Amino acid sequence: MSVDRPYESNFTNGESSDGPDLFSINLVGLLTIVRREVRRVLRIWVQTIVPPAITMTLYFIIFGSLIGSRIGEMGGVPYTTFIAPGLIMMSVITNSFGNVVSSFFSGKLQQHLEEMLVSPLAHTTIILGYIAGGVVRGLAVALLVTLVASFFTELNIAHPMITISVVILTAIVFSLAGLLNAIFANSFDDISIIPTFVLAPLTYLGGVFFSISLLSPFWQKVALANPILYMVNAFRYGMLGSSDITLSTAFTIILFLLFGLFGLTLFLLRRGIGIRS
Repeated sequence: MSVDRPYESNFTNGESSDGPDLFSINLVGLLTIVRREVRRVLRIWVQTIVPPAITMTLYFIIFGSLIGSRIGEMGGVPYTTFIAPGLIMMSVITNSFGNVVSSFFSGKLQQHLEEMLVSPLAHTTIILGYIAGGVVRGLAVALLVTLVASFFTELNIAHPMITISVVILTAIVFSLAGLLNAIFANSFDDISIIPTFVLAPLTYLGGVFFSISLLSPFWQKVALANPILYMVNAFRYGMLGSSDITLSTAFTIILFLLFGLFGLTLFLLRRGIGIRS
Protein backbone atom coordinates (compact mmCIF):
# COMPACT_ATOMS: atom_id res chain seq x y z
CA MET A 1 0.00 0.00 0.00
CA SER A 2 1.27 3.44 -0.83
CA VAL A 3 1.16 6.15 1.81
CA ASP A 4 1.32 9.06 -0.64
CA ARG A 5 -0.59 12.10 0.50
CA PRO A 6 -2.50 13.39 -2.54
CA TYR A 7 -3.88 16.43 -0.77
CA GLU A 8 -0.63 17.91 0.43
CA SER A 9 0.07 19.52 -2.95
CA ASN A 10 -3.00 21.72 -2.47
CA PHE A 11 -1.41 23.42 0.54
CA THR A 12 1.00 26.30 0.32
CA ASN A 13 2.53 27.72 3.50
CA GLY A 14 0.07 25.64 5.52
CA GLU A 15 -3.04 26.92 3.70
CA SER A 16 -5.12 25.88 0.71
CA SER A 17 -6.75 28.13 -1.81
CA ASP A 18 -10.20 26.69 -1.27
CA GLY A 19 -10.23 24.94 2.10
CA PRO A 20 -9.14 25.03 5.72
CA ASP A 21 -5.48 25.32 6.65
CA LEU A 22 -3.42 22.24 7.44
CA PHE A 23 -3.31 23.04 11.17
CA SER A 24 -7.11 23.03 11.40
CA ILE A 25 -7.32 19.75 9.52
CA ASN A 26 -4.84 18.10 11.89
CA LEU A 27 -6.55 19.57 14.95
CA VAL A 28 -9.91 18.19 13.85
CA GLY A 29 -8.27 14.88 13.01
CA LEU A 30 -6.57 14.69 16.40
CA LEU A 31 -9.79 15.45 18.29
CA THR A 32 -11.63 12.87 16.19
CA ILE A 33 -9.10 10.12 16.96
CA VAL A 34 -9.07 11.02 20.65
CA ARG A 35 -12.87 11.02 20.83
CA ARG A 36 -13.04 7.66 19.09
CA GLU A 37 -10.42 6.14 21.42
CA VAL A 38 -12.06 7.53 24.57
CA ARG A 39 -15.50 6.36 23.46
CA ARG A 40 -14.06 2.93 22.77
CA VAL A 41 -12.72 2.75 26.35
CA LEU A 42 -15.98 3.93 27.88
CA ARG A 43 -18.23 1.84 25.64
CA ILE A 44 -16.65 -1.42 26.78
CA TRP A 45 -15.84 -0.26 30.32
CA VAL A 46 -16.74 -3.68 31.69
CA GLN A 47 -13.73 -5.05 29.79
CA THR A 48 -11.36 -2.07 29.97
CA ILE A 49 -11.75 -0.61 33.47
CA VAL A 50 -13.46 -3.09 35.79
CA PRO A 51 -11.19 -6.18 35.39
CA PRO A 52 -7.99 -4.32 36.47
CA ALA A 53 -9.77 -3.11 39.59
CA ILE A 54 -10.84 -6.65 40.45
CA THR A 55 -7.33 -7.98 39.81
CA MET A 56 -5.72 -5.32 42.00
CA THR A 57 -8.26 -6.01 44.75
CA LEU A 58 -7.09 -9.62 44.79
CA TYR A 59 -3.47 -8.45 44.95
CA PHE A 60 -4.27 -6.30 47.97
CA ILE A 61 -6.11 -9.13 49.70
CA ILE A 62 -3.42 -11.74 49.06
CA PHE A 63 -0.20 -9.74 49.24
CA GLY A 64 -1.40 -6.90 51.40
CA SER A 65 -3.72 -8.35 54.02
CA LEU A 66 -2.61 -11.99 54.18
CA ILE A 67 1.12 -11.93 53.38
CA GLY A 68 1.67 -8.31 54.39
CA SER A 69 0.59 -8.94 57.95
CA ARG A 70 3.49 -11.39 58.31
CA ILE A 71 6.06 -9.21 56.55
CA GLY A 72 5.33 -6.16 58.67
CA GLU A 73 7.01 -2.99 57.42
CA MET A 74 9.09 -2.32 54.33
CA GLY A 75 10.77 0.97 53.64
CA GLY A 76 9.49 2.29 56.95
CA VAL A 77 5.80 1.87 56.06
CA PRO A 78 3.31 -1.03 56.35
CA TYR A 79 3.75 -3.54 53.54
CA THR A 80 0.28 -2.86 52.14
CA THR A 81 1.13 0.84 51.88
CA PHE A 82 4.48 -0.01 50.28
CA ILE A 83 2.99 -2.08 47.46
CA ALA A 84 0.08 0.30 46.76
CA PRO A 85 2.07 2.67 44.45
CA GLY A 86 3.56 -0.32 42.65
CA LEU A 87 0.16 -1.90 42.02
CA ILE A 88 -1.25 1.40 40.77
CA MET A 89 1.71 1.80 38.42
CA MET A 90 1.37 -1.81 37.24
CA SER A 91 -2.24 -1.16 36.27
CA VAL A 92 -1.23 2.00 34.38
CA ILE A 93 1.49 0.15 32.47
CA THR A 94 -0.60 -2.82 31.40
CA ASN A 95 -3.71 -0.85 30.48
CA SER A 96 -1.97 1.94 28.58
CA PHE A 97 -0.05 -0.66 26.59
CA GLY A 98 -3.03 -2.93 26.03
CA ASN A 99 -5.38 -0.16 24.90
CA VAL A 100 -3.12 1.14 22.14
CA VAL A 101 -1.85 -2.20 20.87
CA SER A 102 -5.37 -3.59 20.48
CA SER A 103 -6.84 -0.42 18.96
CA PHE A 104 -4.04 0.22 16.45
CA PHE A 105 -3.84 -3.44 15.41
CA SER A 106 -7.61 -3.48 14.87
CA GLY A 107 -7.13 -0.48 12.59
CA LYS A 108 -4.56 -2.43 10.59
CA LEU A 109 -6.77 -5.50 10.45
CA GLN A 110 -9.89 -3.60 9.38
CA GLN A 111 -7.81 -1.40 7.04
CA HIS A 112 -9.29 1.91 8.20
CA LEU A 113 -5.76 2.89 9.25
CA GLU A 114 -4.91 3.17 5.56
CA GLU A 115 -7.50 5.92 5.19
CA MET A 116 -5.74 8.02 7.83
CA LEU A 117 -2.34 7.46 6.22
CA VAL A 118 -3.48 8.76 2.80
CA SER A 119 -5.28 11.74 4.35
CA PRO A 120 -3.64 15.13 5.06
CA LEU A 121 -3.18 14.08 8.70
CA ALA A 122 0.42 14.24 9.87
CA HIS A 123 1.93 11.06 11.27
CA THR A 124 2.51 12.92 14.53
CA THR A 125 -1.22 13.64 14.78
CA ILE A 126 -2.06 9.95 14.39
CA ILE A 127 0.47 8.96 17.05
CA LEU A 128 -0.77 11.60 19.51
CA GLY A 129 -4.38 10.49 19.02
CA TYR A 130 -3.63 6.89 19.92
CA ILE A 131 -1.42 7.96 22.82
CA ALA A 132 -4.28 10.02 24.23
CA GLY A 133 -6.54 6.97 24.25
CA GLY A 134 -3.94 4.92 26.10
CA VAL A 135 -3.32 7.66 28.64
CA VAL A 136 -7.05 8.12 29.31
CA ARG A 137 -7.53 4.41 29.98
CA GLY A 138 -4.36 4.23 32.09
CA LEU A 139 -5.38 7.19 34.25
CA ALA A 140 -8.97 5.97 34.60
CA VAL A 141 -7.77 2.59 35.85
CA ALA A 142 -5.20 4.28 38.11
CA LEU A 143 -7.93 6.33 39.79
CA LEU A 144 -10.07 3.26 40.31
CA VAL A 145 -7.17 1.21 41.71
CA THR A 146 -6.27 4.11 44.02
CA LEU A 147 -9.84 4.06 45.30
CA VAL A 148 -9.55 0.31 45.89
CA ALA A 149 -6.21 0.81 47.69
CA SER A 150 -7.79 3.33 50.04
CA PHE A 151 -9.95 0.53 51.48
CA PHE A 152 -6.86 -1.47 52.44
CA THR A 153 -4.38 1.19 53.53
CA GLU A 154 -4.04 4.89 54.21
CA LEU A 155 -2.54 6.78 51.29
CA ASN A 156 -1.15 10.29 51.76
CA ILE A 157 0.43 11.74 48.64
CA ALA A 158 3.73 13.34 49.67
CA HIS A 159 4.51 15.09 46.37
CA PRO A 160 1.39 15.55 44.22
CA MET A 161 3.11 17.11 41.18
CA ILE A 162 5.72 14.36 41.00
CA THR A 163 3.02 11.71 41.37
CA ILE A 164 0.89 13.17 38.58
CA SER A 165 3.81 13.78 36.22
CA VAL A 166 5.22 10.27 36.67
CA VAL A 167 1.91 8.52 36.08
CA ILE A 168 1.22 10.58 32.93
CA LEU A 169 4.72 10.11 31.51
CA THR A 170 4.59 6.38 32.22
CA ALA A 171 1.21 6.07 30.51
CA ILE A 172 2.65 7.87 27.46
CA VAL A 173 5.74 5.64 27.37
CA PHE A 174 3.73 2.42 27.40
CA SER A 175 1.15 3.77 24.98
CA LEU A 176 4.05 4.29 22.57
CA ALA A 177 5.35 0.80 23.37
CA GLY A 178 1.91 -0.61 22.59
CA LEU A 179 1.83 1.30 19.30
CA LEU A 180 5.26 -0.07 18.43
CA ASN A 181 4.10 -3.62 19.19
CA ALA A 182 1.01 -3.14 17.02
CA ILE A 183 3.07 -1.87 14.09
CA PHE A 184 5.09 -5.08 13.93
CA ALA A 185 2.21 -7.43 14.82
CA ASN A 186 0.75 -9.57 12.06
CA SER A 187 -1.74 -11.53 14.15
CA PHE A 188 -3.49 -11.45 17.51
CA ASP A 189 -0.89 -13.88 18.79
CA ASP A 190 1.80 -11.27 18.07
CA ILE A 191 0.13 -8.65 20.26
CA SER A 192 0.07 -11.04 23.23
CA ILE A 193 3.73 -12.09 23.10
CA ILE A 194 5.22 -8.84 24.45
CA PRO A 195 2.75 -8.43 27.37
CA THR A 196 3.16 -12.08 28.38
CA PHE A 197 6.88 -12.70 27.97
CA VAL A 198 8.36 -9.20 28.35
CA LEU A 199 6.03 -6.77 30.08
CA ALA A 200 4.75 -9.04 32.85
CA PRO A 201 8.21 -10.27 34.01
CA LEU A 202 9.67 -6.76 33.94
CA THR A 203 6.71 -5.45 35.94
CA TYR A 204 6.88 -8.13 38.63
CA LEU A 205 10.65 -7.64 38.92
CA GLY A 206 10.35 -3.85 38.83
CA GLY A 207 10.11 -3.29 42.58
CA VAL A 208 6.32 -3.53 42.83
CA PHE A 209 6.40 -6.01 45.71
CA PHE A 210 9.87 -5.49 47.16
CA SER A 211 12.69 -3.04 47.69
CA ILE A 212 15.84 -3.74 45.69
CA SER A 213 17.82 -3.11 48.89
CA LEU A 214 16.80 -6.67 49.82
CA LEU A 215 18.70 -8.05 46.84
CA SER A 216 22.36 -9.00 46.75
CA PRO A 217 24.75 -6.45 45.15
CA PHE A 218 24.89 -8.45 41.91
CA TRP A 219 21.12 -8.67 41.51
CA GLN A 220 20.74 -5.01 42.44
CA LYS A 221 22.89 -4.16 39.42
CA VAL A 222 20.81 -6.49 37.26
CA ALA A 223 17.60 -4.86 38.53
CA LEU A 224 18.88 -1.44 37.48
CA ALA A 225 18.61 -2.55 33.84
CA ASN A 226 14.83 -2.77 34.24
CA PRO A 227 13.23 0.55 33.16
CA ILE A 228 10.01 -0.21 35.05
CA LEU A 229 12.01 -0.10 38.30
CA TYR A 230 12.61 3.62 37.77
CA MET A 231 8.96 4.35 37.06
CA VAL A 232 7.68 2.43 40.07
CA ASN A 233 10.20 4.04 42.41
CA ALA A 234 9.58 7.55 41.10
CA PHE A 235 5.85 7.05 41.60
CA ARG A 236 6.46 5.58 45.07
CA TYR A 237 8.55 8.65 45.94
CA GLY A 238 5.70 10.89 44.82
CA MET A 239 3.22 9.05 47.02
CA LEU A 240 5.29 7.96 50.02
CA GLY A 241 8.35 10.20 49.87
CA SER A 242 10.83 7.30 49.68
CA SER A 243 12.56 5.55 46.79
CA ASP A 244 15.39 3.16 45.98
CA ILE A 245 16.33 5.29 42.96
CA THR A 246 17.27 8.97 42.80
CA LEU A 247 14.46 11.03 41.32
CA SER A 248 16.66 12.73 38.70
CA THR A 249 17.83 9.37 37.38
CA ALA A 250 14.27 8.07 37.21
CA PHE A 251 13.01 11.08 35.24
CA THR A 252 16.02 10.90 32.91
CA ILE A 253 15.27 7.26 32.08
CA ILE A 254 11.54 7.92 31.61
CA LEU A 255 12.10 10.91 29.30
CA PHE A 256 14.77 9.04 27.34
CA LEU A 257 12.33 6.19 26.71
CA LEU A 258 9.52 8.59 25.82
CA PHE A 259 11.46 10.52 23.16
CA GLY A 260 13.22 7.40 21.92
CA LEU A 261 10.00 5.44 21.42
CA PHE A 262 8.23 8.44 19.88
CA GLY A 263 11.05 8.97 17.39
CA LEU A 264 11.16 5.28 16.48
CA THR A 265 7.40 5.07 16.05
CA LEU A 266 7.35 8.18 13.87
CA PHE A 267 10.16 6.79 11.72
CA LEU A 268 8.35 3.47 11.23
CA LEU A 269 5.07 5.14 10.25
CA ARG A 270 6.81 7.42 7.77
CA ARG A 271 8.56 4.47 6.18
CA GLY A 272 5.39 2.40 6.21
CA ILE A 273 7.11 -0.45 8.01
CA GLY A 274 4.53 -2.92 9.27
CA ILE A 275 1.77 -0.90 7.58
CA ARG A 276 2.29 -1.24 3.85
CA SER A 277 1.08 -4.39 2.20
